[in-house]
Amino acid sequence: LQTRLQAGQGYGNTLNCVLTVYRNESVAGFFKGMSFPLASIAVYSSVVFGVFSNTQRLLSQLRHGDPARAPVLADVALASMVAGFISVGIGTPVDLVKIRLQMQTQPYIEANIKAKPTVPGFPVYRGPIHCFRTVLQKEGIAGIYRGVGAMLLRDVPGYCLYFIPYTFFCGWTTSDGCVSPSPSSIWLAGGLAGAISWGTATPMDVVKSRLQADGVYLNKYKGTLDCILQSYQNEGLKVFFRGTTVNAVRGFPMSSAMFLGYELSLKAMKRDQTETNP
Repeated sequence: LQTRLQAGQGYGNTLNCVLTVYRNESVAGFFKGMSFPLASIAVYSSVVFGVFSNTQRLLSQLRHGDPARAPVLADVALASMVAGFISVGIGTPVDLVKIRLQMQTQPYIEANIKAKPTVPGFPVYRGPIHCFRTVLQKEGIAGIYRGVGAMLLRDVPGYCLYFIPYTFFCGWTTSDGCVSPSPSSIWLAGGLAGAISWGTATPMDVVKSRLQADGVYLNKYKGTLDCILQSYQNEGLKVFFRGTTVNAVRGFPMSSAMFLGYELSLKAMKRDQTETNP
């Protein structure tokens, strides 16, 4: 829904998008492009959380000589920015394939734009591997990383608004004297952080989605700035807030599960390490 609302044509609102997708493509339409993100989410999340936690430990070591010391706000912010920067290297190709698969049957009705010889409404790609290979062959590495600038502008500040609120809410909901937050505190803090991060990242998410969807049938945008200017000129400021509700709603359960799994895994590994090396 998020991709269709941001880069598609003819969807008035979220409910209209749901009904249109269901009417035209049945239930299968809601799961297009799912396989590639599903196959890579474990690696992606491991890299993001691993970079974040290890950067925090390194900063604590450099500042205080103790990697286990609780990081200050500046350390959390810097670790978040590093995690966001690194995540783009993995996330951009995955998002591009997902968006191309989701948008390849969408109609494009634009004036004064030369379309590619493929007819809109008919699939261009047979699946995620075929999509990745086709884009790589026709557009090279630059094609695979199309939208990387917009993704950097989304994820670097976006992860600051992901990890900083999580750290704050965890501290706020954890009782004094507790060594670590409870699972319910982690779940709530993670959900709120996800809703905040995804909600505020929507403007650059719109730009990224449009850049990555561009190229299936048309080549409208020359880059991030051109996409921002064209989108604003044609549809006004409101276009950059398309999909905000969907982003915020999906951000809560997704981030709750992510942080809960992360924290519980850390606790389990620390417990095993303690039992192995008493």
